[in-house]
Amino acid sequence: MKPLISVLSIGVDDLEAAVRFYRDGLGLPTEGIIGREFEHGTVAFFDLQNGLRLALFPRANIAHDAGIAQSARSPTEFTLGHNVGSEAEVDAVMRQAIAAGARPVKPARKTFWGGYAGYFQDPDGHLWEIVFNPDFLPPA
Repeated sequence: MKPLISVLSIGVDDLEAAVRFYRDGLGLPTEGIIGREFEHGTVAFFDLQNGLRLALFPRANIAHDAGIAQSARSPTEFTLGHNVGSEAEVDAVMRQAIAAGARPVKPARKTFWGGYAGYFQDPDGHLWEIVFNPDFLPPA
């Protein structure tokens, strides 16, 4: 397997509400919901960087597609990390997410390893870490 991930899919309960949060609230680019013509095919893709896409997919459709039973939510299964260029930018993104409907989990503050980070949950409970890690600065 090559070390390349091209799509991160996350399950959502209400696809339209999730699209509004990510598109309107966080400002991520998308063409909106597609695949409505297919019984279990509705999805929304958001272009991130270098060809990476975030996909929002109804939880029931993921379970159907994978052939497994739908399970309960668990925000500790994984986190999505968004590394920014400064502590002030961490604070700004946290404010933006909360204004868009995110639930604050851990206020941004200095970390034990020398960075600055905070956590929020999106409306479907997915845990996001907004972080300034000076060792992993994003491209300018």
